Amino acid sequence: MFSNTDQYTSATKAFFESQIAAFSALTTIATQGTEKIVALNMAAVKASADDSIAATRELLAAKEPQAFFSLVSALAKPNTEKFTAYNSHLTDILSSTKAEFTKIAEEQISEAQNKISAFVDNIAKNAPAGSENVIALMRSSVANAHAGYEQVNNAAKQAVQATEAHVAKASDEFTQVVKKTVAK
Repeated sequence: MFSNTDQYTSATKAFFESQIAAFSALTTIATQGTEKIVALNMAAVKASADDSIAATRELLAAKEPQAFFSLVSALAKPNTEKFTAYNSHLTDILSSTKAEFTKIAEEQISEAQNKISAFVDNIAKNAPAGSENVIALMRSSVANAHAGYEQVNNAAKQAVQATEAHVAKASDEFTQVVKKTVAK
C-alpha cells in the first residue's frame, strides 16, 4: 500500500519528534508553575513566621486580659487579608499555568491531527487502483479519532471548569467564615 517507505518513516519520525517537543514544552510549563507556587509558599511561610514572632511579642507585652484579647482580635484581621491575597495570587498562578499548558497542548494536538490528515492524503495519492475502500476506511478512522478527541477535550474542559468553580466557592466560603470569626 505504501509506495515509498521513506515517506512513512519520515512521517513517523516527525510525529514522534513533535510528541517529544510537546512533552518538553508541557514539562517546562508545569515546572515553572510549580516553581512559582513554591516561591509563593516560601514567601508566605517567611512572612508568617515573622508575623508570628511579632504577634507573640505583642501578646506577651499585654498587661491585662482585656488588652490581650483585644490584641488577638486585632491581629486576626490582617491575617484574613493576607490569606485572601495569598489565595488570589495562588489562583492567578494556577490560572496562568493552566492557560499556557492548555494552549501548548491544543497546538500540539492540532498539529498532530493536521500531520495525520496530510499523511493519509499522501497515502491516498500514492495508493494503487482498487484501494479506495481502504483509503475511505482510513479517512473515516481519522475523522472518528478527531471527533473522539473533541468529545474528550470538551469533557475535560467541563471537568476543569467545574473543579475551578468548586475550589473558588470553597475558598470564598472559607474566607467568609474566617472574616465572621475575626469579626466576633
